[in-house]
Amino acid sequence: MSDRSGIFSGTDPFEIARTWLAEAEATEPNDPNAIALATVDIDGLPNARMVLLKEIEADAFLFYTNYGSAKGREIAASGKAAFVLHWKSLRRQIRVRGVTSREEGPKADEYYASRSLQSRLGAWASRQSEPLASRAGLMADVARVTAAHGIAPGRPPFWGGIRLTPLEIEFWADGAFRLHDRFQWRRATLAEDWTITRLSP
Repeated sequence: MSDRSGIFSGTDPFEIARTWLAEAEATEPNDPNAIALATVDIDGLPNARMVLLKEIEADAFLFYTNYGSAKGREIAASGKAAFVLHWKSLRRQIRVRGVTSREEGPKADEYYASRSLQSRLGAWASRQSEPLASRAGLMADVARVTAAHGIAPGRPPFWGGIRLTPLEIEFWADGAFRLHDRFQWRRATLAEDWTITRLSP
């Protein structure tokens, strides 16, 4: 572990992740906080989609979604998820695997209130991942929601945060001749200390 220096140095993986994200915010042209979120359905078939990571907390990663969506249902059933943050401009990525919990308190309310009015109304109107007959039908639903909730809609009970608390975090950086640098932080349970291992590229 003596060669874990430079961009990989530090004793807190969440602080390293925040530093990398801050660097990406200066170089990535669009959505440096976009994560490729992976879940599995009840048959074990994997699903992946892009989601925006909203916060790197002291010990977890937080994003928001409709709990009735495919990802929301799959996360509720398994209690687990994984994601990749990839920055082409930096030639780096962070992989995360762990357990999930919901954020339905004041933090979720505050984030929901910070969104544009159109996005807040859209959260009420969209039955995310369900079949949709037409865009016109969706816009009609938005109009109905607007009439019902006005210009200050509260957070829907079916919409909130998902907190992913990791059991594994891997920091990856591109290396010459595909000899990449990879450091995996791993713990068997959330109560244990991290074990840090350099992985072969």
